[in-house]
Amino acid sequence: MRKARIACVQMDCILGDPAYNVGQIVDHIGRAGDASADLVIFPECAITGYCYDSLQEASRFSEVIDGPSLEAIAGACRRAGVHVIAGFIEKDGAAFYNAAMLVGPDGLIGSYRKVHLPYLGVDRFLTPGDRPFEVFDLPFGRVGINICYDASFPEGSRVLKLLGAQLIALPTNWPPGAWRTPKFTINSRANENHVYFAAVDRVGTERGWRFIGNSKVADYNGDTIAEAGPDKEEVLMVELDLQSADDNKSVFVPGKHEVDRIGDRRPEFYGLVSQTRDASFKKAGD
Repeated sequence: MRKARIACVQMDCILGDPAYNVGQIVDHIGRAGDASADLVIFPECAITGYCYDSLQEASRFSEVIDGPSLEAIAGACRRAGVHVIAGFIEKDGAAFYNAAMLVGPDGLIGSYRKVHLPYLGVDRFLTPGDRPFEVFDLPFGRVGINICYDASFPEGSRVLKLLGAQLIALPTNWPPGAWRTPKFTINSRANENHVYFAAVDRVGTERGWRFIGNSKVADYNGDTIAEAGPDKEEVLMVELDLQSADDNKSVFVPGKHEVDRIGDRRPEFYGLVSQTRDASFKKAGD
């Protein structure tokens, strides 16, 4: 099977102006289609912006999953023949989520709601994701989605790998204090799970918060394939042999140095990881 062509769009957006932001996204989708991309990944909250001061303010710019932004992006996907992951604030009844939509030439394929919410930006006011992790079987490979702070929790990436992910896409909005995530964490998640990892950040400033760029794609060995700069809009275009992520054994010296970070797991010893906070932080003997 041919390699998948992935476009990672490191862009700026305008807080509270979904129409403008979607226009920029549609333009990028067209250019990515002209470059024969299979998948185009945009940052976290690329449609809505991130640094809202209240839920009341953010809710004005939220959308149901099948709202006008989806309609515009689906049309662009159909014309360009590509798939897209784009972040937005999703309204579902009385709840609001930090979400990412997955759209293809035939329309909506699925979505993901951010599970781990930091005390930062609009995440301070949103509802944590309420659905299990999911892997989407696309024409060019199997893709899982996390969002930003999710990458700080290795369990999310591990579950996606165990569900069959070959690529994990991470739309993100990294502020300056998160610089360790692109420097260390992304490559670690790729290496420990033998999976490709594409982290797509934004640039620009919202209400005094400067986003640090440094979007990155790492291969299943944890090596950096491509990396963007800290402050400019740019597109990382990479070709990935996604099927190679399924061969979990790394052979460094045949018969002498071989590792399989999936096959060598010992889950019978990991029970504490799945316990709730109250249970897992009890002292031994309590």
